[in-house]
Amino acid sequence: MSNRNIISPEIAGEVARACLCLHVQRAARALARHFDEVFRPLDLTSGQYSLLMSLNRPAPSMGDTAAFLAMDRTTLTAALKALERRGLVRVAADEKDRRTKRLYLTPAGNAILAKAYPLWAEAHGAIEAGLKSPDAEKLRGGLIQLVRKADSGAV
Repeated sequence: MSNRNIISPEIAGEVARACLCLHVQRAARALARHFDEVFRPLDLTSGQYSLLMSLNRPAPSMGDTAAFLAMDRTTLTAALKALERRGLVRVAADEKDRRTKRLYLTPAGNAILAKAYPLWAEAHGAIEAGLKSPDAEKLRGGLIQLVRKADSGAV
């Protein structure tokens, strides 16, 4: 049997050390778990908080929101259904173009964001305080650049 179809543990170790995708995924999961705990008293997940906060602007569309959150529309639709059932968001057809769906925070959605924001601000501040200030800015800038490049197909 040929060894050409077997990846050595050394190569696996190299990938584990170097892979940006792996490290970003691990960091995202760790942060999501942390913020899930922060928002648990509000029966909210970190993803739901991000989604609700992204809707806190004048009548965003489904497409705009999916692009902003780097999420496909099917995943966004599923996430919105849970928030709709709780009465936190409303999805409605655009008045001028019925094919476009507009997303609205309800008064209950605004109220839960008002409760969640101080929890986020405290937890986020503690995380950033653990990083050196320029490092936090460099990290944020690098991640934003990665998303832009990935979205443009330049990665």
